[in-house]
Parts: sequence; C-alpha cells; structure tokens
Amino acid sequence: MRTTGFLRWCLTLICTVTASLSAMSQNVPERSSILSAMETANDYFIAKYPDAGTPTFVKKMRPSNLWTRGVYFEGLSALMDLEKQLSEKAENANEEAESRKRKEKFDAYYKYISDWGTAHKWTPRNGVTTRDADDYCCSQTYLDMYMLHEKTDKGSRNDQYLQPTVECMRNLMDNDASIGDWTWIDAIQMGLPVWAKLARISHLKGNDDEAAKYMERGWKMYACSRNELAGGLWNPADGLWWRDKDFVAPYREPNGEDCYWSRGNGWVYAALVRTMDAMMIGKKSKDYTEYVDEKKWKRIKAMSANYKDYEADFKAMSRALLKCQREDRFWNVSLHDESNFGGKELTGTALFVYGMAWGVRHGILPRGEYLPVIADTWNAMVKECLHSNGFLGYVQGTGKEPKDSQPVGYDNEPDFDDFGLGCFLLAGYEVYKLF
Repeated sequence: MRTTGFLRWCLTLICTVTASLSAMSQNVPERSSILSAMETANDYFIAKYPDAGTPTFVKKMRPSNLWTRGVYFEGLSALMDLEKQLSEKAENANEEAESRKRKEKFDAYYKYISDWGTAHKWTPRNGVTTRDADDYCCSQTYLDMYMLHEKTDKGSRNDQYLQPTVECMRNLMDNDASIGDWTWIDAIQMGLPVWAKLARISHLKGNDDEAAKYMERGWKMYACSRNELAGGLWNPADGLWWRDKDFVAPYREPNGEDCYWSRGNGWVYAALVRTMDAMMIGKKSKDYTEYVDEKKWKRIKAMSANYKDYEADFKAMSRALLKCQREDRFWNVSLHDESNFGGKELTGTALFVYGMAWGVRHGILPRGEYLPVIADTWNAMVKECLHSNGFLGYVQGTGKEPKDSQPVGYDNEPDFDDFGLGCFLLAGYEVYKLF
C-alpha cells in the first residue's frame, strides 16, 4: 500500500510538473517576435529623430548626449550587437538573405551611433572635467564602440572613442571628494558601468593593475551611496533602495510604507547587471562581446574583488522584486504602495526584466522560479505598451518619485521619449539571449 501510494504521488508530481512546463512553454516568446518588437520600437524612434546629433528640446534645448539619450544608446548598442551576431551566425549557416538583412540593420544602427558620438566628439556632456554622473552616462556607449572597433579593426586603437572618457574618469580619481558624488541612486546606473567597462578594456589590453584601480574606484563610489550617504540609501531589511536622502525613513508613502521608487531601483538593478557583466568573459569570447548562444562564463580575476558584494545585492533585490510584482506582471511606480499612482509602468518593469533575464542566463538566479516571470512580463510589455507603429506607452517621464510625470498611460507621451526605449531594448536583448 505504501509503495502504491508513493507511486501515485510520483505520478501526480510528474503530471503537475509536466503541465506546468507545458503551460510555461506556451508563454515563452519566440526569438523572432522579440527581435521584431525591438526593431519596431527602435525604428520608430530613429524615423522620428533622423539626425542623431541634433539637440533635444524639452522646455529648453539640451545636447543629445544627455543622460536620457545616453540610456537609449545603451539599448541601441545592445540591439546593434545582437544584429551583428545574428548576421555572422546566418552567414556561417549560408543563410545569405538573413545575413544580408541583419547586416543592413547593423549598418544603420552603427551609423546612427557613430553620427551621435561624432557630433559630440565622443566626449561626456559638459566636458572631461564634469563630476555629474548624468554627464558621463553616454560614455558607456562610447566604450562599447571602442571595443567593437578593437574586434573589427586589427591593430587600430580608435582612441577617439576612448580618450575623453579616460580623461574624465582620471579627473574623478584625482579628486577624493568625488567618491561621494552619487547622492541619488539613478547615478549608480549612469556611472558605475563606466568604471567597469574601462576596467574591462584595460584588462583586455593587458593592464590588470589599471583595471583593478578602475574597479576599486567604482566600488568606493557605489559603497558610499549604499552605506554612507544619509546613513545609507540601501535598506537591507527590504532589499530595496531609497532614491535619495529625501526619501529615507521616516519618510513614508500614503499607506505608511517606505518609498521605493520603481525606476530608481531599476537603475541600480541594471547597474549591477552591467557591472557584473563587464567582469565576465564568455567561453567562446576572446574580447568584449558574447555570442548569441553562449552559455558559460568565467570571472576576470583582476576585476572581481567586489563581485560577490555586487552579486549579493543583486540577489537580494531580485527576491524583493518578486514579492512586489503586480498580478498583471508590471510593477507599480511605488513598489510598496500600489495605491500611490497605481497602474502599469514600463521603465521600471523593463529594467527588472533586463536584470532577471541576465541573472537566469548566467546561472545566478533560479531558472525555474524566474523564467515564467520573465516570459510573462516581456509578453505583457509587448502586448500592453508597444503600439503597432513602435510608440511605447506607459512610460513614466523624468522625475524622482511616484507622483512625477503623471499620468502614465498607453497613449500618453512622456517628456523624454528616449530612455524608456533604452530600457525596453536592454530587456529585449537579454530576453532574446535567454530564450
């Protein structure tokens, strides 16, 4: 009887797991649909702004290497990288038409980035003496372009992409006061990956001492925001971040909870991903770029002194984010108060998907627990936010808390329409490579 009961239990368990996997497989987005959604959204934006170097105007004129556009170009750089890899894969498989199509997309995106960078002389906004992380956010893409050329142009240093950013970061390193510059958590995304990318470049050029110095400075600035500013902007009890000193407890949301702004936490989450990613070398890779189907990675020793610290925060945030996701797979602008401007919101949601997909793909987050969330959330973003012409709805515009840039809606255009697209493209890039 006991044996029969155990067998019955086993059969029930197998049927349940099989049914669960079957249901999940029905929700897994096809790679072709992921890529199509990314291209549709991106091509809409490029058609709207055909001259990448033209200043942007929202109440006043600003140069197009401001942080909002910098985040967009992070996403475009990822999409361009994906098109390049797919072109090479199709070429190796003798799929000439597909290879040509992907190559044309790559060329178009490459030109757009090049025109943008050239217009700004590959220099941070406000020059190399700036200490504002928003100003050197654009350097993430400048450094990506440098590494692209290191791979494709043998023997070429392409210092135009690199040197202004190096000079800016060295100016920061010469000023110990700059360690406390990131007084708002958005700055962690704008700045921390720049240090990590510079460290990776130094490592691949054979200068591990320089790589370690870059990583050390990035960690010191991150740790200052985390542990020191206003008593520390990181709340380990909840696994989430207060946006800046104005929101640290005893500040409360209308329901009495701490105020954890969705996109602010998304910025930190993305920064951790981009920083840890720079610390890894793929099994097939000999340089900066991973291949489409790459599965194994190892850490770069010269850069990994604080890797476990970043990973621990990333895991803690991941657990916290799972707990406060909405039933419709979006996250509220106020993570712990759904009554405070509740509703769908794309940017925080996309950044969380970006991080979770990267975490699962690299074996850091449990696949069984996070994969259904990633698939369902990506599908929800495409279905609920992406218009047929490529416009993205439910994007909260610029600000620093739930009430800013409201109302957020399907047809509402945010003040800046670039950084939301960047978040969406980053999410799509990782979801594509995961599935």
